[in-house]
Amino acid sequence: MNYGMIPQTVIDEVLRRHEIGETVGRYVHLTKNGKYLKGLCPFHSEKTPSFTVTPEKQIFHCYGCGKGGNVIKFVMEMEGETFPEAVKQLAEEAGIPVTWAVHGGEEPSPQQKAKHTLLEAHEYTAKLYHYLLRNTEAGKPAMEYLRSRGFTDSLIEEFGLGYAPARWDTLTQALNRKEYVPAQMEAGGLLSRRQEGEGWVDRFRDRVMFPIEDAGGQIIAFAGRLLSDGQPKYLNSPETPLFNKSRTLYRLHQARAAMRRTRQAVLFEGYVDCIKAWSAGVHNGVATMGTALTAEHAAVLKRFADEIVLCYDGDDAGQAAAHKSIPLLEGAGFHVRVSVLPNRMDPDEFITNHGPGAFVREYIEGAVSAVKFQLIYLRKSHILLEEDGKIRYLRDAVKIVARRESPTERELLLKELAQEFGVSLDTLKQESLEVRRQEKLGNTGDIPAGSWNNVWNEKRSSSKHPPLLPAYIKAERQLLSWMMSDRDTASLVQNRLGDEFHVEDHAALAAYLYSYYAQGNDPDVGRFISFLQDDRLERAASAIALEDIPFDERVVEGYLRSVSRAPLLREIDRKKEEMQRAMRTGDNMEAAKIAREISALEQQCKQL
Repeated sequence: MNYGMIPQTVIDEVLRRHEIGETVGRYVHLTKNGKYLKGLCPFHSEKTPSFTVTPEKQIFHCYGCGKGGNVIKFVMEMEGETFPEAVKQLAEEAGIPVTWAVHGGEEPSPQQKAKHTLLEAHEYTAKLYHYLLRNTEAGKPAMEYLRSRGFTDSLIEEFGLGYAPARWDTLTQALNRKEYVPAQMEAGGLLSRRQEGEGWVDRFRDRVMFPIEDAGGQIIAFAGRLLSDGQPKYLNSPETPLFNKSRTLYRLHQARAAMRRTRQAVLFEGYVDCIKAWSAGVHNGVATMGTALTAEHAAVLKRFADEIVLCYDGDDAGQAAAHKSIPLLEGAGFHVRVSVLPNRMDPDEFITNHGPGAFVREYIEGAVSAVKFQLIYLRKSHILLEEDGKIRYLRDAVKIVARRESPTERELLLKELAQEFGVSLDTLKQESLEVRRQEKLGNTGDIPAGSWNNVWNEKRSSSKHPPLLPAYIKAERQLLSWMMSDRDTASLVQNRLGDEFHVEDHAALAAYLYSYYAQGNDPDVGRFISFLQDDRLERAASAIALEDIPFDERVVEGYLRSVSRAPLLREIDRKKEEMQRAMRTGDNMEAAKIAREISALEQQCKQL
């Protein structure tokens, strides 16, 4: 099968060169569980891991949200890319020459056309705002503001900064001249519909503009800082088909190389801090876009870095955000350090007042460990001048230390606490052991062995069991699982059942398998999934491929009979209901006639 102009040999080589556990592991913290790898799903929020990677079959599947597929499908889901775009990305990473057109010779879909138009409009808008900043009278106040904040001409050029005039229709008219459809520009976050009357107005007015790029370097949104009095002071583009705040990181495209080289990312709260840090030499810095750090952000960063330095504002809100981010990042598998800026400063202010050298030396290289920061943060909620306050602080501090995995780290931290507060190290060790014992006991029995589905975690009090599937559905699923792994089984099923599967998706998968093997392909679950190019079928195939019953010829025969008998069994059940109705109405002749029909159907079942 060929997708556009991508040769099948290239798709096969992409699948061969990318081990799924390694690729997924750049986004998701995976732990080994027998022959599987499991972790928290990057596609939905969960506390108990239900996301499964099967290296043996080169597939992933989430029992919670149902997403699944091969390594190409995973990149498509994570990056929001089409199949050709994901293949191109993976091919480039593997050093496979990209000699085909990404969209092939096929007509782009309406969604692809709309995306391309919005990207063009954003590129044009960025150039317009930049021109207005650098070359017009209206832009002079914005230039003076930027220079007062320490932005040099080279920084303004490097980051493509611009200015949106105070007029209501500057961009609206410019986009109209380019013949862009206003409603589409509204959907892309560039224009807003008038509150009164008809028509559209500029979304951004009298603001210094900061273009936001995606991971590939394409402008997908804007952030604007208001120059005049008013609210909101900072305004970002809304969520659009291009822009997802929960996954977008400011300056990621430019920071990727430095992240890969150092395996470290520095995370800021805002784009001004990120720019000023860049000017100070911190080229592995990125920023969230007006939203709290998310699991999606962490998954994106995991592709490039193993360590995160949190460099948030030094005020209470910034430190609280850093404290909240630590468990999320550590849960994603990062080593975390935190910058503790003095006097409630933000990074921009510190660089301006103390210089770039001091900032890098003291607050990037000198960032404290996550646990040290947690202990510093904990002090704010205790009055250490009072004896009761010291005791409560020590108890809470020991809980934090007790949760660290490394015995050496626990020993050193407890020793520091013992020396600072003049208490026995043995006493603190004993308390730490008690915390670890209690918390371990507290988890025992919460989750049944082998249960990865987050439904258990969220509905633990429920005593309901999932409904049992009819026998023929279970049989169809297991037959398909074996068929994906064995050509002879697929041939046997084709000869015995053909297209007589009773679940629509099962019938479709069987038809695809027959075609797949007819083209001379070898059994390969990951390759077969790339053959499907249908989201629903890919999910179904990845879930079915995880069925793990050992192959047995007698069981295969039993399943074939179960599928063949299913229509007769349904007809028998229907006839039994008819017979019951006849008996209730006193029509014994009709009931006897139906009983004979049931007997004949049961004889047919025995012969299958």
